[in-house]
Amino acid sequence: MYVVILRSPVPGRQESTVTELDTTRDTDVCGTGTHVFDDAVALVAADAHRYTGRTHPAYANMVGPFGGITAATLLRAVQQHPEVLGVPLSLTVNYCGALADGEFEIVARPVRTNRSTQHWSIELSQDGAVTTTATAVFGTRRETWSSTEAVAPDAPPAEDVSEQSLPEFIAWARNYEMRFVEGAVPGPETGEHPDSTTTLWVRDTPPRPLDFAALTALSDVFYPRVFLRRGQYMPAGTVSLTVYFHADEHALDRQSDASVLATARSQHFGKGYFDQSGELWSSDGELLATTHQLVYFKG
Repeated sequence: MYVVILRSPVPGRQESTVTELDTTRDTDVCGTGTHVFDDAVALVAADAHRYTGRTHPAYANMVGPFGGITAATLLRAVQQHPEVLGVPLSLTVNYCGALADGEFEIVARPVRTNRSTQHWSIELSQDGAVTTTATAVFGTRRETWSSTEAVAPDAPPAEDVSEQSLPEFIAWARNYEMRFVEGAVPGPETGEHPDSTTTLWVRDTPPRPLDFAALTALSDVFYPRVFLRRGQYMPAGTVSLTVYFHADEHALDRQSDASVLATARSQHFGKGYFDQSGELWSSDGELLATTHQLVYFKG
């Protein structure tokens, strides 16, 4: 999400000495580092629970990094942990303060491990001050009865929708190919809109096979709903983000690097905050994830 100043940046932390993480046990998690996304979420293990990383200029926002890349990095910390069980089921991220450009530290600890689920507590800090907290649930999936009540929005194929660039000053958006079906970013003459729904085809650029970290980042790709309703930019930023993962590894493999159909809307605006609910669908109509946010706004 686009962010306008909520808090002053936290001073950068001092450099520390760390050792490289052994990633040979799970190449699907750690990637090759050849894509800018993999570089942006790369972490180095300092000890069993602590990792260091660095913000990437390609994912810069108006203040600090794109919230989606921060969320993806927190998820990656759990995925890389030697005690991790299964795959991501849910992730909740609370953005407590602005993350400054530079090095940061993540501490990820398993709180409890059950037979099929594992609960995690995660903190991201700079210079000893916590800027972001998160909880995650990982687990093992098994075959059961299934049904999807949500319905994918009507949309022409991605290749039939023209690509639209976001404003140049939003650096992170250059990493995504966006094709708006409805609810594009408002322009100077747009005016207020009767609803807050945005639907678009979106994928990484250059194209990259979808994985859980990339799906996490895509869950935050929507610009603030208040921009569309009011027809103008205004101070706004995510306070809390939750992602529920419905896809398993096989669904992500089937999706590969094709565009995801993403849609989001708000239920209520008022007293300085609004909510946002979103869905991310595969190119063949499978629900990959649902996402919810609480967003601050001023105006």
